Amino acid sequence: MRGITDTVKHLLIINGIFFFASNLYGAFFNDLMALHFFVNPAFQFWQPITHMFMHGSFNHILFNMLGLWMFGSPLEELWGKKKFLFYYFSAGLGAAALQLFAYSVSFYPIMDTLTTAGFSSKDILDSLAVGDMNLGWLEHVSRDAVQSLYNSYVVSMVGASGALYGILVAFAFLFPNVPLRIIFLPFLPIKAKYFVPILILGDLFFGFTSYSMGPVAHFAHVGGAITGFVMMMYWKRNQFNQNRWN
Repeated sequence: MRGITDTVKHLLIINGIFFFASNLYGAFFNDLMALHFFVNPAFQFWQPITHMFMHGSFNHILFNMLGLWMFGSPLEELWGKKKFLFYYFSAGLGAAALQLFAYSVSFYPIMDTLTTAGFSSKDILDSLAVGDMNLGWLEHVSRDAVQSLYNSYVVSMVGASGALYGILVAFAFLFPNVPLRIIFLPFLPIKAKYFVPILILGDLFFGFTSYSMGPVAHFAHVGGAITGFVMMMYWKRNQFNQNRWN
C-alpha cells in the first residue's frame, strides 16, 4: 500500500474489520462497541476506545479513512509510531469526553425539570429506552427538549471523526501552507491553516444551533480538535514535537 505508513495502514484494516463485523452482527455488535451516554445501561468502559473504529455507513468510513490516510501518514512519518498512536487516541478520547459532557449539559436539566414535576427517574428512563415520548412531559418541557433528552440517552456515537479532527489540527500546525481542496470546490485550494479552523467553526455553529447536516456529533469533532490543539501547543513549547518516539 504505497504512500500509507504502517500504523495508519493497520488502523485502516482494524476499522474495516469493525465495519464488516457491525454489518455482520448488527445491533448486538453496535450496542457493545458504540459509545453510549454513561447513564444508559448499554454503556461499557471500553466504548470510548472502540467507538473510534465503528462507522454508521459506507460513506462515513470512506471519508474518515481517506482523511486518516491523507493527513495521518505524514504525521506518522514525522513523529514515529508511538507518538502518532498516543496523539490519535488522545484526540479520540477528548472527542468522546466533550460529546458526553454535551449530552450531560442537555440531559440533566431536563431530567430535573421532569422529576420536579412528579415523574420518577426510572419511569422516564424506561420510557426513553423503548422510544416512548410521554406526551405528559410536554406540559413541563418543550418538544425539542424531549427530543434532546431522547437523543442524549439513546443515540450512540460512532466514528473516527473526533480523532481525525485532532489529526487535522496537527497537520495544520506542522504543514500550515499546504493547499487543500474541498470536494465540492476542487478548483479553490485553501491553505491548511485556514481550512482546518473553518471546519471547526462550522462544527461549533452546527453544535450550538438546531441546524445539522445529518446525525453528526459536532461536539465530538470540536473535542478532538481542542485536544489536538492543546497537545500541539504543549509539544511546541517543550520542543517534544521535534522528536520521534520510536
